[in-house]
Amino acid sequence: MIADHGAVLEELLRIAGEAAAIVLRGYAGEIRAEYKSENDPVTAVDREANALICERLARAFPGVPVVAEESDPATFGARDTAPECFFVDPLDGTREFIARNGEFAVMIGLAVAGRAALGVVHAPARGRIFAGGDGIPAFEQAPDGSRRRIAPSRVTTPSEVRALVSRSRASAETLALLARLGVTVVEKMGGAGVKAMTVASGEADVYLHLGPAGKLWDACAPEAIVRAAGATYGDAFGRPVDYARGPLDLATGALVTATRELSEAFVAAAREPLE
Repeated sequence: MIADHGAVLEELLRIAGEAAAIVLRGYAGEIRAEYKSENDPVTAVDREANALICERLARAFPGVPVVAEESDPATFGARDTAPECFFVDPLDGTREFIARNGEFAVMIGLAVAGRAALGVVHAPARGRIFAGGDGIPAFEQAPDGSRRRIAPSRVTTPSEVRALVSRSRASAETLALLARLGVTVVEKMGGAGVKAMTVASGEADVYLHLGPAGKLWDACAPEAIVRAAGATYGDAFGRPVDYARGPLDLATGALVTATRELSEAFVAAAREPLE
């Protein structure tokens, strides 16, 4: 078992920084995309960053399984029996990377006993690095290495909410639910991690997505940081994500809220369209 979460987080920050340098080099050059499936692009940068992160994690934490987006799924089997597992999205927001809008991040999370425990979300084009987890209050690290605690807003009333939805996958059901709750300020943004960090740092109040919401590697690092900041994270029913068992897909949507009151209100409103 990994005992010193503080030391682990420092190593994850270093590894994410190396991967972010690869991402920035690719961002400055020609970007060529392939498609793993419809609407699921991948670039050489995704694969290069994935390889580096997996190699660094294997060296630093031998024996701890790694579930990474661009790795062979045949290597994922140990996650359901190992006490700990890393979840890696080497380039969360590949569509945004291709569009050159800056809304993408390198994400590394650690799950312990099936729950998100530590996370790093490094958004290199924005110069923003977020981290935190169990026993480690969430913080933002500036490019000069200085750190500041982050905290969500205190908004409790849905009509006062600043809401985020997916830039490319905002469903009609998601927008209808927001309207039904009286939400009038809705911003589209890319990258699951970028949206979650925007709520965790108090720059928005809710991130909502109904329907399929990506994979476990889209959730682990953001969830650990969101919870360490004092916000809430779960599926659209408000249930915690299980990283040890079940499918890799986040099939019932994502909900990140600044306060418990908002979580309860949005979960109650989401039940009818989802059920």
